[in-house]
Amino acid sequence: MHRHTRYSVKIKEIICALERFAPLPLQESYDNAGLQVGLTAEQEASGALLCLDVTEEVIREAVDLGCNLIVSHHPLLFRPLKRVTDGTQVERCVRLAIQNDVAIYAAHTNLDNAEDGVNYRIAEKLGLVDVQMMQPHSVRVGERQVVAGSGLIGYLPGPEDSLAFLQRVKDVFRIESLQHNELLQRPVETVALCGGAGAFLLDEAIRLEADAFLTGEMSYHQFFGHEQEIQLAVMGHYQSEQYTKEIFYQIISDLAPDLPLFTTNVDTNPIHYLI
Repeated sequence: MHRHTRYSVKIKEIICALERFAPLPLQESYDNAGLQVGLTAEQEASGALLCLDVTEEVIREAVDLGCNLIVSHHPLLFRPLKRVTDGTQVERCVRLAIQNDVAIYAAHTNLDNAEDGVNYRIAEKLGLVDVQMMQPHSVRVGERQVVAGSGLIGYLPGPEDSLAFLQRVKDVFRIESLQHNELLQRPVETVALCGGAGAFLLDEAIRLEADAFLTGEMSYHQFFGHEQEIQLAVMGHYQSEQYTKEIFYQIISDLAPDLPLFTTNVDTNPIHYLI
């Protein structure tokens, strides 16, 4: 493997590596993945900070660590800005990043939909085998066709009691409060999942005869009517996608083993739990 010497990798090379893994055409039409803030032409990376969300605290952490690149799962710029003042958190983050010459890059639904992406990492943490995309489709990326898809379905190595399975999900993802419907009175073996806001795949999970469906968010009314049909478990958006940072780390460290690379110490989950 070709090894870069310290500080010899350019930001644009890191972006190219991320986009080889999760090409931008894989993102959903509503999304805004890609470079958010900063110039990338020939600027060398001094270090990269990996996170789920970009906040002012995360940007300050990057500056303190000497990093001029932040790689985030959720785009900082999801909707167009009409002004850049200090009026909103997003505007303040843009100003702070520019003031400190920190580039911000986001790999969002393109990473969700990519093979070995976010949902594969969730499945790996749970030990699922024989995983397949729930809704695979072909996407043209340059001169090649790439298979992408929302959500995964796979199998546990062996049947698990529903309560034991839910407890394991809670433990593995460090979930403060796991929401679920009534306990399934049969073992859980086939598991469908989608990190983040994946409730739109519930009907598909049922059609595929999954025993359980895991996601990050689900509305109140979607819990009704599925008693003993499927075990529902809502992990929390942040909790379901927290291991995305591990994917970024792997991609970038493979490209530039000597680059200072950090995962954020900031808990950016905006939801708190009174237990």
